[in-house]
Amino acid sequence: MGASSSTDPDPDPRPGPWRRLRRAASPRATRGQVLAGVLCAALGFGVVVQVRQTDTSDLADLRESDLVRILDDTTERGERLAGELQDLQATRRELTEGSDRSAAAEEAAAARAREYGVLAGTLPAHGPGVVATVTDPGTALRATNLIQLVQELRDSGAEGIQIGQTRVVAQTAFADGTGGVLVDGRLERSPYVVTVIGDPATLATALDIPGGVRETLRSAGADLDVQRRPGPDGVSVTALHAVSAPQYARPASPQQ
Repeated sequence: MGASSSTDPDPDPRPGPWRRLRRAASPRATRGQVLAGVLCAALGFGVVVQVRQTDTSDLADLRESDLVRILDDTTERGERLAGELQDLQATRRELTEGSDRSAAAEEAAAARAREYGVLAGTLPAHGPGVVATVTDPGTALRATNLIQLVQELRDSGAEGIQIGQTRVVAQTAFADGTGGVLVDGRLERSPYVVTVIGDPATLATALDIPGGVRETLRSAGADLDVQRRPGPDGVSVTALHAVSAPQYARPASPQQ
């Protein structure tokens, strides 16, 4: 009796429809795609390295004394902002918790009006500060140099600025003039006497930061002298800025 043997049928060499679908759906990276991915990764790495070097290169080249000066300036700015925050919080408590809210509100409004008048240049001001004198014997100074000077002073907490006989406010325009710089249409000439109200130490330090205003003026052929005026004598900003009435803007009601 012969043993019967059964053999499995040969598998179909052709892939089924589901297998073909999986192959079509599975991502297959070509050589060009791989190369593009490597180049993108290298580019991203280069950008990150460049950004980090840019962030630290300016500080890495400075001396220890310059770094300490910048740190002190930053600390003073932080302390000044913290003091302003405490004043605002105290005013808020007086307005919301005081027994005589009406009187406190009137006093706060009057104080705000005086502050805004000083900032807007419509009121004279007096206080500690500095007197910065820019001497330009070659009349090579440009409006951009004075703009940089004013911007640095504002960033350092200047509360009142006067250049020569012109009050400097947010809307003040600077332009190159013949033999000087036009400040709000008035021609100011060398020596440019800049009177500033603010913390004398912070203002003077800001003007002496390496690579800042003093070096820029020196490269333009001008010289900067800064005199600190602390204490009650301080400095006075007496020039006033003429404010024109708005042509189109009107006060909006709280509901608008």
